Amino acid sequence: MASASLQFFAFILALFGVFGDITATLLPNWKVNADVGSNIITAITQMQGLWMDCTWYSTGMFSCTLKYSVLSLPVYIQAARTTMVLSCILSAFGICITTVGMKCTKLGGDADSKSHTCFAGGVCFILAGIFGLIPTSWYTREIISNFLDQTIPESSKHEPGGAVYIGFISAGFLLVAGVIFCTSCFKKQQGAWIYPPHEHHFASTEQESNAGYNLKDYV
Repeated sequence: MASASLQFFAFILALFGVFGDITATLLPNWKVNADVGSNIITAITQMQGLWMDCTWYSTGMFSCTLKYSVLSLPVYIQAARTTMVLSCILSAFGICITTVGMKCTKLGGDADSKSHTCFAGGVCFILAGIFGLIPTSWYTREIISNFLDQTIPESSKHEPGGAVYIGFISAGFLLVAGVIFCTSCFKKQQGAWIYPPHEHHFASTEQESNAGYNLKDYV
């Protein structure tokens, strides 16, 4: 019962991780630059994401430009696109697989089949968390290195946006959920290895006793 509750808790974490992963992938505020200028009325906020760049003016106007050309993008943005999409796909697969393999559901067959299915879902979550952690770390490194570079003007420097933090948190949720699913199945299998079924032991002792009686008959 405790294992089923732990799996359900991990499933809730995985759901938050999947929604956060998709949200971070689509949001345009991976890095933000606020240019107040000399007048607060003309203040603008420039945001750059994986798929579009947006500009928000203090007057209330908001405009976005899609990034159509893939080859013109920096390498870290191209890698972030690929890894974030893979993270979303793997996490979605993990949700479907663990739904079948969890103990609180009536799908997936016997206990051994559900255990293997649940372990596969946990592996998907761990891979999704790793794929989600790589682009957020790389993107943050590029932002910080450009911010500390003295040759870059202040108007071209950015700070990490909300999408980066959402990506970090979502990757953490997916990693924790994957570890919980994998360890819960591993503990069950390990217990079966340490404590083998008693029926097999009784059968072997019975065969030995029968063999002993046969030898006595020959004597």
